[in-house]
Amino acid sequence: MGDGATVTCHGPGMPYAKSQGATSSPDCGHLYERPSSVQPGGRFKGTGTATWTVTWAAPALNEGGQFTETRATEFTADVHEVQVVN
Repeated sequence: MGDGATVTCHGPGMPYAKSQGATSSPDCGHLYERPSSVQPGGRFKGTGTATWTVTWAAPALNEGGQFTETRATEFTADVHEVQVVN
């Protein structure tokens, strides 16, 4: 995640619904606990990786198998601190 944390999510995840507003992800997410201004370049740098395992079958040909595909994309996150006085 760029801040030293690693997040591993299992399953497809939940699609975002507008009714959620700014609430945390119900099944997998990450909360940055400090602003990115302390990082070189002022942004957290991380990598998002998705892995799919595909099982396929062709019964008419008496064939089938399994393969795994992995894709990774680098990202940056600009995280600011907000202070609110009530």
